[in-house]
Amino acid sequence: MNRSNPAISGRSIGGADFLQLDPAEAPPGGLADWLTDRLRTAISTGHLPVGTRLPATRTLATDLGLSRGVVTESYQRLTEDGHVSTHGRRGTIVVAAPIGAARTTGRSRLRTPLRPPSAPPEEEKPGTTSCRYPDLNDEIFDNLRAAPARIDLTPGVPDLAAFPRSAWLRAERAVLGDLESAEFGYGDPAGTPTLRRAVAAWLAQYRGITADPDDLIIVAGVAQAIGLVAQMLDRHGIHEIAVEDPGSLGSRQHLQNWGMRTPPIPVDDRGLQVDVLRNSGARAVMVTPAHHFPTGVVLDGERRRELIQWAKDGGLVIEDDYDAEHRYDRPPVPALRAMLPDQVIYAGSVSKLLAPALRIGWMLAPPQYKEELIARKRLADLGNAGLPQLTLASLMESGELERQLRFLRRRHRTRRDAMVTAIRNHLPTATIHGAAAGLHLTVTFNDGDDIALAAAALEAGVKTHPLSWHCQLPHAPGLVLGYAARTPTEITEAIATIAKVS
Repeated sequence: MNRSNPAISGRSIGGADFLQLDPAEAPPGGLADWLTDRLRTAISTGHLPVGTRLPATRTLATDLGLSRGVVTESYQRLTEDGHVSTHGRRGTIVVAAPIGAARTTGRSRLRTPLRPPSAPPEEEKPGTTSCRYPDLNDEIFDNLRAAPARIDLTPGVPDLAAFPRSAWLRAERAVLGDLESAEFGYGDPAGTPTLRRAVAAWLAQYRGITADPDDLIIVAGVAQAIGLVAQMLDRHGIHEIAVEDPGSLGSRQHLQNWGMRTPPIPVDDRGLQVDVLRNSGARAVMVTPAHHFPTGVVLDGERRRELIQWAKDGGLVIEDDYDAEHRYDRPPVPALRAMLPDQVIYAGSVSKLLAPALRIGWMLAPPQYKEELIARKRLADLGNAGLPQLTLASLMESGELERQLRFLRRRHRTRRDAMVTAIRNHLPTATIHGAAAGLHLTVTFNDGDDIALAAAALEAGVKTHPLSWHCQLPHAPGLVLGYAARTPTEITEAIATIAKVS
């Protein structure tokens, strides 16, 4: 049975990442009115600042599943209103400034989340935070990476062969040509202003987040963001961060490295079980609401509302916006931070979009946490390298990053389809999870030892993750299978090999 029910159709459905547009919201016969209103609102609130280039009419129409005439009419209305201007090959550019869009800097409604508890923390309950497989030490990922394999299905790895080398080199040369000598010195530990502006625009347009560039902190990937947050919370008396279960072993290890306990909160087909979180007494939780790792579940509307209420009652949410860009057969999902800025520490990166080797990510924190996190970033490394930041900013501002994302979606969809077909043919009793988005699939089985299966597959030349690695609570055995970095032929061969050794 395939619970993911992927619609393998050849193009994305359900809306556009740009401004989280969903035509299903439009009233009957009012598509042009709806689109014009959404764009006008985005301009007035600052989601589309002056200088932003709107998507080409053909591109946006394709994403939304509408006729090009609807988008053209909407752009024409905005032109007549003076909101945008057409500039030939440069496209349609926003020329109107936001009106009356006051920046929210308000005081947090958290109930003293950083105040040390009045009493020592309770003793850990037996079985709540101890790993189900206690032999999983910190070197496990390094050991697996070093193990030779004919076909590597390690999850979380993008298509590294698709890195846009030519575009990166052009951007880097342009940046070097314009760079002042002083800019080769030590910069702002929070990141270059140019990249922070570019990331703020990207988040506004594609993740629904309104952020002042000054509030962004550029970090060395989400891993560093996790470490900085853990250090900060530990100093203020919070010594545990609840995590999703199943949930990323790597994230859990980063938290534990800084002394955090990681009580597990179960995840089902609707996402994090917020009632269990509330009953756990945890004061902070780390979640992947847009695309849960490893099951691919999206936190549904009711659970989001429950989590928002939990946070308003005094909790702190750490949002890892994992894999949010890579979607194929479901509508875009806005970031939780967009709805709850005062109670969410948000983290994202380009590791899954371009390459982990860049070590570039970003973090948004509520105002009361920002300065301490910047201070910790300064002490950690004095800030990320400036030249890669400026090069990435150029890719974002020129539209190259968006073009790369579109290219990758087509490529990944083909590979996803090949893996789904191979699993159905060779592992027909397996249940597929998370096929609608991401860079991997998870499969579960009715019984068996997934660690033994992964070991046997590795001996046969196929590298993957046993699902049990990512569980603290008992869970059905399974495998987490990355497909983004492999060809369809390799994927089919790998699944056939796993079937032979199972």
